[in-house]
Amino acid sequence: MKEKTRIQQLLGGAALATALSLAGAPGAQAYTSDDGTFELYGFVENATFVRKDKGLSKFRNTLQVEMTKRFNVGGLFDNLSLNTTLRGSYDGVYDLNSDEYGKDAGGSIMLESTFSGGPAAVPHGGGIVSTGLAFFGFDTAANPNAGLIVLGENTHATEGGVAFGVPVRPCDVDNRGCIAGYMDASLDELRFPEFNDRLDFLREFYLDGDIGFDNGDVLNIRLGRQQVVWGRTDLFRVLDVINPVDYSRHNIYDELEDIRIPQWMLTAEYRLGAAAGFEDLNFSVVWNFDRFRPSNLGQGGTPYQILAAGEFFRGMKNCWDYGCTVANFAGLPVPDTTGLAATDFAPHSIGIRQANLPEWKLDNTQIGFKVEGVFKEIGFSLNYLSYLAQLPSLHGGSVGPAAMNNFTGEVQQWPYLIAFDIEFPRIHLFGGSLDIYSDSLKSVFRIEAAYTTGEEFANTLRPELYSKSDVFRYVIGWDRDTFIPFLNDEKAFLISAQIFGQHILDHELEDTAGSLAGAPGFGKAGIPDWKDNWIATFLLKGWWNQNRLSPQLLAAYDFRAQTAVVSPSVDWLINDSWRLVVAANFKFGAGAKKFDDCRSCNPWAPFTATPFHTDPTQPGSVGLGGFEPLGRFRSGPIGMAEAEDEIQVTLRYRF
Repeated sequence: MKEKTRIQQLLGGAALATALSLAGAPGAQAYTSDDGTFELYGFVENATFVRKDKGLSKFRNTLQVEMTKRFNVGGLFDNLSLNTTLRGSYDGVYDLNSDEYGKDAGGSIMLESTFSGGPAAVPHGGGIVSTGLAFFGFDTAANPNAGLIVLGENTHATEGGVAFGVPVRPCDVDNRGCIAGYMDASLDELRFPEFNDRLDFLREFYLDGDIGFDNGDVLNIRLGRQQVVWGRTDLFRVLDVINPVDYSRHNIYDELEDIRIPQWMLTAEYRLGAAAGFEDLNFSVVWNFDRFRPSNLGQGGTPYQILAAGEFFRGMKNCWDYGCTVANFAGLPVPDTTGLAATDFAPHSIGIRQANLPEWKLDNTQIGFKVEGVFKEIGFSLNYLSYLAQLPSLHGGSVGPAAMNNFTGEVQQWPYLIAFDIEFPRIHLFGGSLDIYSDSLKSVFRIEAAYTTGEEFANTLRPELYSKSDVFRYVIGWDRDTFIPFLNDEKAFLISAQIFGQHILDHELEDTAGSLAGAPGFGKAGIPDWKDNWIATFLLKGWWNQNRLSPQLLAAYDFRAQTAVVSPSVDWLINDSWRLVVAANFKFGAGAKKFDDCRSCNPWAPFTATPFHTDPTQPGSVGLGGFEPLGRFRSGPIGMAEAEDEIQVTLRYRF
């Protein structure tokens, strides 16, 4: 424990000083042993990002060291090497901007209440409670109005929808809403993310060896902690789903090489070379035998959370453990009044109970197979992967945890009730890719496609509040080097464009009783994800000053969410050691979107029925909706981050 603390202090207090001292050593460069069998190199980096209205959003200082040791072996292996990458970082944002993201984050909150017979907003713990039932409501001493934000406040106003308090301080400062084993990072684990019980500072550690055969074939074996790259595209994944991803580093915007979470795996590739009419042909297998690891979505209180999911999960966990006040929930039978009143819920009535992370056993390991090659100058692959979902699925309602009826006190599983356990189902992926070069167009076209079975989606039409569907995803990419004479007549620009598509085959979406009656606030119910959606990306990159100065423009557009992100940057290679990147990240578009939030799901019939339920004794949604919680799937990762415009400066020293 003392050693860990010392490492953290060194990283946190001296990362920039280390970079400066290294710079002062003339000719600092990678080390190679005299016999050429050992190499050591790496970098020190500071990334400082500033966000409008929030101030500092990242002050990450990173030290990465990469080592390769080649062994002089005979017998079975033609060559054998040990490859190691160590990475440690300290993100000072949790110290330098603690009012937003650290131990002082959050505060007291007010929650909207549109009931015309009461105040327009009430404090956390100040919602209505039922009369004569002592178990209804919650203890504000155990769940105080402190260290909270309102769910969604960084992206949108409540506007008549659902909202509740979200604890945002690190889990060792405030453990409310922390999900054991999943979203429960302490302050040190946020500041020093690689130093945890999964030893993430050991980014790569694997033996790599080749066994040659008399006919020229080669068997490559790689064993250890590693990244396995199946895809040909970045930003959004189609085939490249073997490693989980750390979205807490910078949402979707960091390169996959930096945010894949390495896993302990065995890979074997049999290389035939030119054979059977193919210019090149390889067969490979990958076995991920590591203990299951989901993608890191961020947690409530961190600067980066894909789809703002961490806030929702933490707020819902807090509701389950301690109870909570939900904005605009209950319709009261009071004459001459309108709207819905903020309502207090008791512990163990709504929310998230726990995350059921698959335990290690042989049945929970993951395996994939790939055939890859070149045929008539067209690169191709055929892929199969059986893996555990890296993104969570919420199982609620009739298959969720037994919960308490706030009107009767009865405890059981209730159809359509927003009480959940988190699960990670088994998925089967079938896919392939093509690389096609067109000489006449001087272009490379990249195609990837994947068909998956077993994926699960939120679905407010089902009593368990989720359903399974097969999914078809694809990407078509185009790359071309093109001269733009009026900008640079000596060096070609790289132009790259991609279109990502997703089609949910078993999609369910219906007009509801409320929407058919034209009632305000009512709409469709079912699966919030779009049945068909497309995201386009575009990259323009140029080079000047002997390739040392490289400006680029990267943009993406989500067609159904109608949101876009534009990221201009300038990459300056100052010399062989120093590199400076100045960038910005701006979002535009329609913003947050609304969807059925299950307030009208009537789980505790007839007490929770609305006037639009034709039979108040039957549970089921009639489509009353708001931004939270399911609108995030319609807004997408770009729309849910619309308030995260940033200016970014990254300085790296490579040695």
